[in-house]
Amino acid sequence: MSGIGVAGLMMPFGRAIAAEALLVPLDVAKKKSLADAALAAATAAGASYCDVRIGRYLRQFVITREDKVQNVVNTESTGIGIRVLVNGAWGFAATNDLSTKGVVQGAQQAAAIAKANARMQSAPVQLAKAPGVGEVSWKTPIKKNSMEVPLKDKVDLLLGVNAAAINAGGSFVNSMLFLVNEQKYFASTDGSYIDQDVHRIWAPMTVTAIDKATGKFRTRDGLSSPMGMGFEYLDGAASGKFVSPNGVVNYGLSYDMMEDAVAAAKQAKAKLTAPSVKPGKYDLVLDPSHTWLTIHESVGHPLELDRVLGYEANYAGTSFATIDKLKDKFRYGSDNVTVFADKVQPGSLGAVGYDDEGVKTKRWNLIKDGTLVDYQAIRDQAHILGKTESDGCCYADSWSSVQFQRMANVSLAPGKDKLSVDQMIKDVENGIYIVGDGSFSIDQQRYNAQFGGQLFYEIKNGKITQQIEDVAYQIRTPEFWNACVAVCDESDYRLGGSFFDGKGQPGQVSAVSHGSSTARFNGINVINTARSLG
Repeated sequence: MSGIGVAGLMMPFGRAIAAEALLVPLDVAKKKSLADAALAAATAAGASYCDVRIGRYLRQFVITREDKVQNVVNTESTGIGIRVLVNGAWGFAATNDLSTKGVVQGAQQAAAIAKANARMQSAPVQLAKAPGVGEVSWKTPIKKNSMEVPLKDKVDLLLGVNAAAINAGGSFVNSMLFLVNEQKYFASTDGSYIDQDVHRIWAPMTVTAIDKATGKFRTRDGLSSPMGMGFEYLDGAASGKFVSPNGVVNYGLSYDMMEDAVAAAKQAKAKLTAPSVKPGKYDLVLDPSHTWLTIHESVGHPLELDRVLGYEANYAGTSFATIDKLKDKFRYGSDNVTVFADKVQPGSLGAVGYDDEGVKTKRWNLIKDGTLVDYQAIRDQAHILGKTESDGCCYADSWSSVQFQRMANVSLAPGKDKLSVDQMIKDVENGIYIVGDGSFSIDQQRYNAQFGGQLFYEIKNGKITQQIEDVAYQIRTPEFWNACVAVCDESDYRLGGSFFDGKGQPGQVSAVSHGSSTARFNGINVINTARSLG
């Protein structure tokens, strides 16, 4: 698993429950009654604005290794978070006491905290308007609720995947299912009562091949993406498959875990004898299963407005993309680079009907034809950019966490002209085709970075040739995106993403997707990551 995933597993998720309890929802009428009590108490305590989030956060983890089930965990966390504005300052309190008395006390505590904060602040909060929407609901458009699938079926799937990988030459294999259902109810003094049912799924695995003679080993992670979908994501439909010019299979809105396990075992074995890359300048052809992480780190995070302003600095730094660059129409990339943010794309991890401030979600451009045109902003940031409304990208990972600005789905738009991967590669004389994400590092300004991957193939004279190893490329963010000479058309577009993206202090995690088609970047510096043990 990636470091992002491992970090996410370390987060506390609530109390353990029986699997059947994952299917029991909270009553909407009860949630509205509790929300009204909190809103009334906050107003009586002097709040000019109040919002209430009642959340039931459900998770199931099924973790296996070879022919063993290592763990099955079902967790639930339920409670209410209350945020208020008093005298122009924020106050927040949370409780898991879902009684009328409990939520009233929570609202009063939030108001008291806001009054104390007001004595310290230098300027009052300016909150962009968000018209009340009344009583509405939104659900992830799933076909099969993952929580309804019997645990035995999930275990049988994973153990079958493990067996297939071992039979194909793998020495060790870990496979997992991470399933999430967030039942989120939002109410505010603006007049909104929003009930949302959000589902996500992830099926990661790692296959390891060992050369017993030398002790050398190599791994290949699965090429699944975490998705905002139900269990139908694992149906392995042919329509969800994307085959590269050299036969590597990647996946879109459907994942064949068994097929990928077999491929992972064979490719991990091939890594053991693959030649090591020769450092130098290469034209890179990057598959969407790889590009998502580069987008995430070098575009998504640096265009979060709180990071740009220096409000967010403790968790992975600020941003080189300062507001003066917006005014100066900074060339973030080439004419081929249009990057959009959204919270609406079907299948994406960030898709919801309304954000955690009750703002209806949308799509908007961050970079247009290479030029920086916007950032990601929430209600109390909008005025800084001269906007009259939020972008709808506010999020909290729990009822007990205060909501704040989080990355939307940030994606590289497909090329406007018809272009296949085959056509893109035809005139590459000396290049590398990279599939899957790997290790990475990036500086505190999101400017200098280095990225690895899962699979690397040499491109010579317009053809993908042998598998190679030990590849990482180095970038300076604007130079890299200005080196983008082509992006395949929308028929190649796919989503990747992170199930456990971290931000804030205390830290919160969120799920976010990044889409792209295969993209080409010319003249990128590649280094050799092999270590000599002699």
